[in-house]
Amino acid sequence: MVVPRRAQERGEGPTADTSAAGPLSEAHLLVTGGTGFLGQALLEKLLSSYPTTRISLLLRPRGSASGAERLDKLLKRPVFSRWRKQVGADAVRAAAAERVRVIDAELGNSEVALPTDLTAVIHAASTVSFDPPIDDAFRTNVQGVVDLYEAVRATGTTPHVVHVSTAYVAGARRGSVPEQSLDHTVDWRTELAAAGAARTSVEWDSRAPAVLRRALAQARREHGKSGPQSVAADAEKRRAEWVDKQLVEYGRLRAQTLGWPDVYTLTKALGERVAEELLAGAVPLSVVRPAIVESALRHPYPGWIDGFKMADPLIIAFGRGILPEFPGLPDGVLDVIPVDLVVNAILAAAAQPPATAQPTYYHVGSGARNPLTFREMYDNVRQYFTEHPMPDGGRGQVKVPTWDFPGSRRVERMLRAGERALSAAQQALLSVPANGRSRRWQDDLTRERDKVDFLRRYADLYGVYTEAEVLYTDAKLLALHRSLPPERVDAHGFDAAAIDWPHYLQQVHCPAITATVRRAAAGRAAGAAGLPVLARCEDDTVLAVFDMEGTLVASNLIETYLLARLADLPRAEWLPELADLARQLPKYLAAERRDRGEFVRTFLRRYAGADEAGLHRLVRDQLGDALLRRAFPQALRRVRAHRAAGHRTVLITGTVDVLVQPLATLFDEVVASRLHAVDGRYSGFLESPPLVGEARAAWLRRYAAAAGASLPDSYAYGDSYSDRPLLEVVGHPAAVNPDPHLYRHARARRWPVVEWHRHTLAPDDALVETVR
Repeated sequence: MVVPRRAQERGEGPTADTSAAGPLSEAHLLVTGGTGFLGQALLEKLLSSYPTTRISLLLRPRGSASGAERLDKLLKRPVFSRWRKQVGADAVRAAAAERVRVIDAELGNSEVALPTDLTAVIHAASTVSFDPPIDDAFRTNVQGVVDLYEAVRATGTTPHVVHVSTAYVAGARRGSVPEQSLDHTVDWRTELAAAGAARTSVEWDSRAPAVLRRALAQARREHGKSGPQSVAADAEKRRAEWVDKQLVEYGRLRAQTLGWPDVYTLTKALGERVAEELLAGAVPLSVVRPAIVESALRHPYPGWIDGFKMADPLIIAFGRGILPEFPGLPDGVLDVIPVDLVVNAILAAAAQPPATAQPTYYHVGSGARNPLTFREMYDNVRQYFTEHPMPDGGRGQVKVPTWDFPGSRRVERMLRAGERALSAAQQALLSVPANGRSRRWQDDLTRERDKVDFLRRYADLYGVYTEAEVLYTDAKLLALHRSLPPERVDAHGFDAAAIDWPHYLQQVHCPAITATVRRAAAGRAAGAAGLPVLARCEDDTVLAVFDMEGTLVASNLIETYLLARLADLPRAEWLPELADLARQLPKYLAAERRDRGEFVRTFLRRYAGADEAGLHRLVRDQLGDALLRRAFPQALRRVRAHRAAGHRTVLITGTVDVLVQPLATLFDEVVASRLHAVDGRYSGFLESPPLVGEARAAWLRRYAAAAGASLPDSYAYGDSYSDRPLLEVVGHPAAVNPDPHLYRHARARRWPVVEWHRHTLAPDDALVETVR
């Protein structure tokens, strides 16, 4: 039966050959990479469509989970959903138990013992990232191949090996590429040894004073207010990132000096050479080279995909309006091929070992039979997003850009100018006062930076692919397809000419890859109301921790001091006090920039000589109501809501303890600065170090342990980046009126960000009386 092309793409007509009589009937296959995109599709096809084929599945160990447990988890993935629905979950588990054996092994890191009755080996495992560190890429894509094929030879048998590579092993070149062995003289053993030694070399380099000094300086600028351990952790994180960045650059540059665009294609090319040297002439070898593998055309169902593949981040970014241009040749061919056609080609190759001792090579793509140009891809994707626009984060719908295809040089100039402008704007924004307007500016800046960063990353990664002028011939693949019995073509064919590109892109692929993004956007919009609903606690194990200045009350350490100081001075002495404070302000600001604790100590020296009993009376008789009326009504109601939910409330502040007394009745625990007093007068020194930055987090951990509280279930509220360590200790942090640094951090971590204002909901007398 011949099914029309459009009907095939909708998944109509036959979808599986359930007859045991087939080319792999009674075969025993070893499959690697079964948890990857291509490997999942392979496993599903074998289980659902080859009922008499046995499978040995090589999986990396995962903790204490057994092979059977990992297989059971794998069988619950969406790739098996249609088969599960057709035959039932019990039948799926029974088929797997009867026909699948899991082999625990990690290629590249361990020896592998294989069964001795294998019919074929399908090696589909690899690192598919284009820019991994060089040692990671070589460990999986070269050493892993060595380990597996030495294990094949050790069995003493001759199974047919199907080595899954990539069409892009041809490297950076123009013109047509034939289905044959690669023409190069690169010594894979030398390159493998050098890649393995690279990490040791770079690790040593990363500990040089110049690298450490730079990492430490950057960490201090970013995290100095949080404390020395935050600085140290960030400096070490930056050092490790520097190592990975260097190793990524090692891989990219080494590949380019040898004629490949990136370390992925280099290592896949060397993996082919390993297969040829270890296997050719000893066991049958077929090399299958897929091009850009994307979502399924028909099987297991149209649009099935696992994660984002090569083209998908670009499509999503375009639909979200963050890809205004991209380097690429409008007439260049994007060699896209649906994953189910690749699976069918691999299994057809596995069923037909080479007739001679020489390997057989197959290109699995669409460029030769059914080319899709970059311009056609753009036109189809643009039409899809014009008819089905993406949501714009509560601001309506995204209007997709129009590309002019300006070329890589112009895009590079645009990128450099954008990066310089955004860097300058970011530094300026971190210095402006924290308010709603500055936070909106920060959001706008973040969106623009996301656009530029995305374009930079993918222009560097994919520019060479979108500007390629190469054609991968597929005469051998077409001959293999035409050798299929007519009754197997519909369910097991792999002719790329069957793809209707407008239908596939607009009705199959784009809906599939945007579905998750649309659901996530809807979820974020639904959850954008702010603070979470409080869960009731009956056993006093949940804490609600509040900072005071800027979080609970609309004041800071300086304003609170002035409130008390001016209330105690005759009006005639106000001006000298204010003038002295103004003269000292640069010193205080410098201390604040260096370290929050230093600022608290420095500023509280102004209390030297103050009368202890007099300050207590002043707060009790005059300042109490004034302090309460500076409190944010939303904050007071949030504290009361926590108490009503059975939570233990805690106030942590650098303010002098006597000034906190009007709010103390709201809290089960108050931690504030205590001034040292001698003969009833304050000395200006503290009784103990102030709780700021990391000290607050350390105190909270000790307090929670002593109280038997659960920090993952607890809440914390703060407004300053110095509150970051405290906020990160609990499971429910919230940034309240955050400064620019904390706002940026909170948005990156997706913490709730709320703005509380005095003028929005002025506290009424009943609320003030309740606090009293």
